[in-house]
Amino acid sequence: MEFESSASLPLAGIKVLDLSAYIAGPYGCALLGDMGADVIKVEPPEGDNLRKYPSTLASESRAFLGINRNKRGLCLNLKDEAGHDVLLRLVREADVLVHNFRPGVPERLRIDFATLSAVNPRLIYCAMTGYGAVGPMARHAGYDQVLQSMTGMCAAQAKADGPPEVLYGSVVDYYGAALISNSVSAALYQREKTGRGQAIEVSLLGSALAMQSARLVWAEGEPRHIERDMRSGGITGIHPTREGHLYLSANTPHFWRALCGHLDLPELADHPDYDTVKKRAAQAAVLVPLVRQALSRASAREWAERFGQSVPCAEVRPVEDMFDHPQVEAMGLMRPYHSKQAGNYLGLAQWAHFGAFGDAQASVGKTSEEATENPTGSANEGTNNGATARAAPSLGEHSEKILSTLGYTTQEIEQLMQSAVVQ
Repeated sequence: MEFESSASLPLAGIKVLDLSAYIAGPYGCALLGDMGADVIKVEPPEGDNLRKYPSTLASESRAFLGINRNKRGLCLNLKDEAGHDVLLRLVREADVLVHNFRPGVPERLRIDFATLSAVNPRLIYCAMTGYGAVGPMARHAGYDQVLQSMTGMCAAQAKADGPPEVLYGSVVDYYGAALISNSVSAALYQREKTGRGQAIEVSLLGSALAMQSARLVWAEGEPRHIERDMRSGGITGIHPTREGHLYLSANTPHFWRALCGHLDLPELADHPDYDTVKKRAAQAAVLVPLVRQALSRASAREWAERFGQSVPCAEVRPVEDMFDHPQVEAMGLMRPYHSKQAGNYLGLAQWAHFGAFGDAQASVGKTSEEATENPTGSANEGTNNGATARAAPSLGEHSEKILSTLGYTTQEIEQLMQSAVVQ
């Protein structure tokens, strides 16, 4: 798979200031960077708290590396007047600013929308909050699993008669990041028509509810507490095999018949008691033992190979298997990076390929080896078929270069560094 060059991506030429921390805000900015935007991560002197999270990588938090790709790093003390002046210079030439301060903090730091839009009326200003800007919880700190617990996700995840369970993987944060990227892109499009910037507010609460829109339907006359999930039940789910576990989905008549054929259970295929998803769910106590007995004849991997395209399924694998999975390689979803703090590593590449069908011939004949050669270039930038792959920056890694582009002299930069306004 050939990667697009950054100049050919849809947000090329857009400058984003990322003042956020943790996951939702920073990853939203990384998604904008993936689409070609020039993202500057502005961190306080103590750095993003995500850098300090537990990690099996000794040099840097694995989460920080994965969430802050395609950014340049500036360490700036916004509480200092000189630091605030630096930010204002950045804002004058920026297109987007994203932060996740709680309501009231931007005003205190003089980085609220009213202040910054006076400096740059075209600025797209996006605030990621926990619970919005108004209401009784507006000033509460919002965290992924807090919102999961509050909005019913943990309750819905619970096994029958079991305790509530957290969905690990920061799903609310990541979905919130996608909403940031989506909202900012829409605002940039609107700015093309109006010439004006605007303020956007995205919340973790809104993100957690948006993820559950299929559950959040309460018809008139219905009781408050009813089954709201979309689980088809019955055969659909994870099953043990002779070795490993296999996820099966056989909801359509076609897939159900194919599954029965593979499992040597032809008598079930057109049985009137099992000929719909609803009936199979009702008869799970009868069907599941039969299916699992048949699955015990081979391993999960063997069944997955045998089913092929005829039955939707997947061997349950660890995430590490994705680094060299042939489908992942074919789509170019991983790429090499190099950073000062972590050295060489593989990480997520582009998740969307713009112009993919029109440019299909450009990648014909490219092998996965050709797509991943030359993994490192200069510090923090790898090159891959003409596209720049920028690893997550070390704290203040690009501070001096960024200041030089803002018109600061060498002497002024040295003074800012010596006074710890910039690091």
